[in-house]
Amino acid sequence: MTDINAYAAKEAGAKLEPYSFDPGAIGAHEVDVKVSACGVCHSDLSMINNDWGFGQYPMVPGHEAIGEITEIGSAVKNLKVGQTVGVGWNAESCMHCAPCLSGTQQRCQTGVPTIISKGGFADRVRVQDIWAVPIPDGMDAKSAGPLFCGGITVFSPFVDYDLKPTDRVAVIGIGGLGHLALQFARAWGCEVTAFTTSMDKEDELKELGAHHVANSRDADSMKKLKGKFDFILSTVNVSLDWPSYLATLRSNGRLITVGAVDKPMGIPAFSLISGGKSVGGSDTGSPDRVAKMLEFCTRHDIKPMVEYFPMEKVNEALEHLESGKARYRVVLTN
Repeated sequence: MTDINAYAAKEAGAKLEPYSFDPGAIGAHEVDVKVSACGVCHSDLSMINNDWGFGQYPMVPGHEAIGEITEIGSAVKNLKVGQTVGVGWNAESCMHCAPCLSGTQQRCQTGVPTIISKGGFADRVRVQDIWAVPIPDGMDAKSAGPLFCGGITVFSPFVDYDLKPTDRVAVIGIGGLGHLALQFARAWGCEVTAFTTSMDKEDELKELGAHHVANSRDADSMKKLKGKFDFILSTVNVSLDWPSYLATLRSNGRLITVGAVDKPMGIPAFSLISGGKSVGGSDTGSPDRVAKMLEFCTRHDIKPMVEYFPMEKVNEALEHLESGKARYRVVLTN
């Protein structure tokens, strides 16, 4: 077995540097994937900096990897060598806990994130077979990586919360996640509004799928939207004036966050009681859900907007993302 050559943070907050390790013998239900491209996500930055408190070092980030299977374990039946697959946030699930048995393997009680297992900023990544999801025919594999985290993160709430084509949907934060959410909502058949603080992007947001663009910093504009939306999806990881957004919901409307806001959201109870509104969260998705999302993307020509960096310039790519200059996702290529 040859070593995996990767880029790793040796400690929290460190720059990534070349790092090689021996993954050992391949397990019965594991596959090795030769990485051709890997998306760069804000979650990578959070994990590198140990913002969430469960980082393990040396850490090889990367959880939006695309590549070709080069080896499979003895018990792998659903995949074959030479197949092009993608790998997202999850690398391993136990397959016997309640979430796994109920089809929500991404919530496995002992699951291992790809970053903890050693991620995709490397020439090869090893994962449990169920988490290597085949790329559909007709999909551009090079740009598909962001769908395996950003894409599934905004797609899952549409399924879990039973969005209807007659619904009025708003998206807060049009970045790496939000620009995909607009495309999904438009293809779903919904009336779509983009909340933004950058009205200079109005034309671009409409090209991505928004029917309307609203300036969330304009109090008068927010008041005019009172009671308009059935569903609001927030992709931001900062605190906002949540009561003003709740006021734009219709009766029984939902505000769902997929952004990891690091402070209490401060939701007044009366904002929920009046109109039977609710606030919730959503994570990623099961392998089956990921596969269905990829089919949906192929059917409706949904694609991430991507900027490419060579793998050896990983630190430049991370700095570009952290600066807020990325439009809208960054992908490393081998």
